[in-house]
Amino acid sequence: MQTLREKLEQSTRFLIGTELVSVRGGMAERSAVKARTFAHELVECPGIDWISITDNAGGNPQLAPTALGKPILYAGKEVVIHLTCKDLNRNALESEAWLLHSEGFNNILAMTGDYPVAGNGGAAKPVFDIDSVGLLSLLDQMNQGLDPNVRATGAQRPRFERTQFLLGAVTTNFKLHEGEVMPQYLKLAAKVACGARFIINQIGFDARKMHELRAYMDAHEMGSTPLIGNVYLLSSRVAQIFHEGRIPGVVVTRELLKLCERHGASPDQGRAFFHEFAAKQIAIFRGLGFRGAYLGGVHDFPSTENILRIERSFALDDWKQFAQELGYSRAGEFYFYAQDPVTGLADISQRVATPARKSKHTGAVYQLSKWSHHAMFTPGHTLADWGKRACANSADPKQSPKPLRVIKHLSKAALFGCKDCGDCSLPEISFLCPESQCAKNQRNGPCGGTRDGRCEVEGFGDCIWLRAYERLKHDGREQDLLAHAPVIQDQSLRGTSAWANYWLGRDHTTSAKTTTPSPLHKETPVVSPLST
Repeated sequence: MQTLREKLEQSTRFLIGTELVSVRGGMAERSAVKARTFAHELVECPGIDWISITDNAGGNPQLAPTALGKPILYAGKEVVIHLTCKDLNRNALESEAWLLHSEGFNNILAMTGDYPVAGNGGAAKPVFDIDSVGLLSLLDQMNQGLDPNVRATGAQRPRFERTQFLLGAVTTNFKLHEGEVMPQYLKLAAKVACGARFIINQIGFDARKMHELRAYMDAHEMGSTPLIGNVYLLSSRVAQIFHEGRIPGVVVTRELLKLCERHGASPDQGRAFFHEFAAKQIAIFRGLGFRGAYLGGVHDFPSTENILRIERSFALDDWKQFAQELGYSRAGEFYFYAQDPVTGLADISQRVATPARKSKHTGAVYQLSKWSHHAMFTPGHTLADWGKRACANSADPKQSPKPLRVIKHLSKAALFGCKDCGDCSLPEISFLCPESQCAKNQRNGPCGGTRDGRCEVEGFGDCIWLRAYERLKHDGREQDLLAHAPVIQDQSLRGTSAWANYWLGRDHTTSAKTTTPSPLHKETPVVSPLST
């Protein structure tokens, strides 16, 4: 039996994956029994290539995906486990990864995750210690048999048993503004560079955007990375939820909502229409050259079977007509490629030219920040050399001379809302602070949860990555947005001087890392609390 890796790399067959949403409660709960029954039927279906199991979907507490995954895996069906950063820090994520490896789960979909919205006694505190790029980097290093917690260049790292993870990631270009779409494309390239070996796109209902994603990957050295199309079975109720923005990153336009409501009022509540609508999306993905389809929103096997049967009944070129019908975009929506007037899809020979514009994000604070950073932190400049000497010779090199520490703290708090993390990413995000201005502390590009440029979490305003893109676009450097190496923040530096850490080579920007432990903390023996 072929593994999912082998199917993606060798098979010419269009693949079908299905999503199994975990439940709250134990395996004996009625909802869990229903999910297990559905899973068993999917296992017996030869047309299903893998089953994907969610990780606390929507930010809600649910049964760990491995509980539902084990019977599926042991029955011989490929399982993709979702692994997200919202509930676990990097140590817990590594522990979970070792568990998955030991249990035989070799397929992981690495995601930042939805912001927690529920929990026992109220909403849970989010973690977001690392993001999807950091998680992919960690898992890729585990595939190399290396200890991801030891930094080294040239020195021998401790080696562990090599994991065999097939790593996947998610992307979305179903966004309204250029400053949302382009950072997603740039982050997609970063995910592939960090080890993603297949990509699933987010839920969307615009064939032109679907085609554009495939074309963009082909044109930017990602064409060999398998792309899986996301197909979600709608209903009038689900369409209303999507339209209201209750699921971050998923958009149903007013036009599509009205269509769903009209069919939802029919005697079968739109069952026939929605099944055919999902089947048409699968056909579009097949026609556009996607490697497969990922079917979500389906909770019973007869519906799954019917959608796949309908899709098989279509003629070879029917997808072209379906693509012209599936165009639920918003007024003013940004596209990377112009529209082909014949097909309605992307015209890959013609990019959309968008002029740089002065926005509210490119004002005096940004200009002052660029000037001061260049003056203070460019090697060889007078201020940079003086700062390095002053910090090295201070009574407390972790904090720098007291007057300098006070200036740093007050100025950065006033200008950026600095949280004194000690491992600063301001220069990499166009002088916007991910600690104070991003709900998920995203240091390697945006999550997929924005809606019309706004953060999915109330109170955070415009996404900092949209703002950063607009600043760089104004300077003609928008392609440099994610040119830096993946940022893995060092939490041991929290509460120390970020200026001193930069000048003395202690933060994430330092290229020469050794296996020597940080002087700010000592290695602690691994001791179980029960052994003390």
